[in-house]
Amino acid sequence: MSSVLERFEKIQAVISKQPADLKESTKIIAVSKTFPIEHIKPLVDRGHVHFGENKVQEAEKKWATLKNENRNLKLHMLGKLQTNKAKKAVSIFDYIHSLDSKKLADILKKSEIEIGKNLSYFIQVNFAQEKQKSGLPVSDVLSFYKYCKNEIHLNIIGLMCFPPFDLDPKSFFKEAFELNTKLGLRELSMGMSNDYNDAIKYGSTFVRIGSSIFGERK
Repeated sequence: MSSVLERFEKIQAVISKQPADLKESTKIIAVSKTFPIEHIKPLVDRGHVHFGENKVQEAEKKWATLKNENRNLKLHMLGKLQTNKAKKAVSIFDYIHSLDSKKLADILKKSEIEIGKNLSYFIQVNFAQEKQKSGLPVSDVLSFYKYCKNEIHLNIIGLMCFPPFDLDPKSFFKEAFELNTKLGLRELSMGMSNDYNDAIKYGSTFVRIGSSIFGERK
């Protein structure tokens, strides 16, 4: 799987051309959803830390042993999280990027207490108000953030967004950065294989890259 490492190193080379403050704050989440362990292992062996999955059941099957053997690994839940899978997600993941409702937040907090584990969370924001996508409208973000932070004490570290695929993402990245800054949050999850370089320019600290590392999904 040397091609996985080669592609990963090409992405690192692109990021290295960013200004020092941006490249130093950028973390690559290798989005390994649908890919088997043999594709992932070369990156783990190389010392890469951050990996992303979209489904709880798939993540549990793939990562239970790997995480036990590599305690430094950090696993990110990137897909929509159903409330009935929230407790299992808390046991598996270290970060959740798709927090978007009080009901989900309450169950996650209850699960943290029961399991004895604290996660880091991103609030997913639907900046373009796309009906087919999850995420809070911008108008609801402040009150939801205050609820999560002050009332149930979840560790909210940033915002997450998926810009529309058919529009220039830059304006959405800019809006996300400005809202993130207004809330005083230190991390920002945005940018994928096709637009991560622009996302970094607009302040992303976690870029979610799958196909550009692992190849096209079948």
